[in-house]
Amino acid sequence: MTRPSWDEYFMAITDQVAGRATCVRRRIGAVLVKDKRILATGYNGAPAGLAHCDEVGCLREQRGIPSGTQHELCRGIHAEQNAVIQAARHGIAIDGSTVYCTHQPCVLCAKILINAGVTEIVYREAYPDELATEMLDEAGVRIRCVGSGERA
Repeated sequence: MTRPSWDEYFMAITDQVAGRATCVRRRIGAVLVKDKRILATGYNGAPAGLAHCDEVGCLREQRGIPSGTQHELCRGIHAEQNAVIQAARHGIAIDGSTVYCTHQPCVLCAKILINAGVTEIVYREAYPDELATEMLDEAGVRIRCVGSGERA
């Protein structure tokens, strides 16, 4: 039996986390890691206590909003945002951490990750958001694609 690399290990966990997602368009998971230890996880879905999109339908589909635009018009919170929120709620410092994501973060998540002190993003699937890539590059956040996706 071959042991998975750390990247393979944490990416497999993002898939498990994504299994909790309630978005009808895309199931995304994020895992914040530092020193090979999981700090927090997050998946995309509606805020706690609110009806989920898989129960009430997708606001973005109902309004015909194309993917990659108007991120604010959505019931859900992105996986990366939820991971940062969970760390904050539980008093877990994430400065200097790496986030493993099923998908490359959008610009909203990129800005949050920059300000939270995340120093590296590892993802599998590309997401077409040039501004996110530009801002992450400018902030010196390392971005790596592992798996099937290419860096957008």
